[in-house]
Amino acid sequence: MARRGDVLELAVLGMLHENPTHGYELRKRLNELLGPFRALSYGTLHPCLKSLLARGWIREVEGDEDSDGTASPLVSRRARIVYELTAEGKEQFNTMVSSPGPAAWEDEPFAVHFAFFGRTDAATRLQILEGRRSRLQERRERARQSMRSTRERLDAYTLELQRHGLESVDREVRWLTELIDTERASRMTHPPEVDPPQPPPEPPPEPPNQPPG
Repeated sequence: MARRGDVLELAVLGMLHENPTHGYELRKRLNELLGPFRALSYGTLHPCLKSLLARGWIREVEGDEDSDGTASPLVSRRARIVYELTAEGKEQFNTMVSSPGPAAWEDEPFAVHFAFFGRTDAATRLQILEGRRSRLQERRERARQSMRSTRERLDAYTLELQRHGLESVDREVRWLTELIDTERASRMTHPPEVDPPQPPPEPPPEPPNQPPG
């Protein structure tokens, strides 16, 4: 299981990889674009930024004020502090976004990894999609077994809620299957480039015959 802090770090690094921004705008974009972080507060984001600064993955730079020369009252002085990735931060983001392990198959990590699929190689995308589908299929089977064993003890509303959950999982499995098929078809149409084999080096020319001494 991935720690929520690790997922948040990946999300922040990914957002800053697109362009530098200040903390208020960063939180707003995370809340808008990443479902798991809709309730993200600056009190949660600020410790993450401090940790990334301490590790040298991001840095603070002086940003522009508002067009009238004053900072927005909602943003306060934070609007003038802009965060941007360092070279080490870019390297760390590339490492994190290219890790297709089981942690990337869970709900929040998958959503964040998927948000940055445009910066992920095709092989990693396929591994994450297949892993996510496998995880959901396991979850669906456990839910079906639970429904069969508890059906007689549950009321109609609880059963309906469980059916709704199963339908949601079924929809995501179908969606993932479509994405997987698309990725595979794309790899067949555009296989990874392989350097053509190089011809063997030509043998050195033979020395001219020397006249007898």
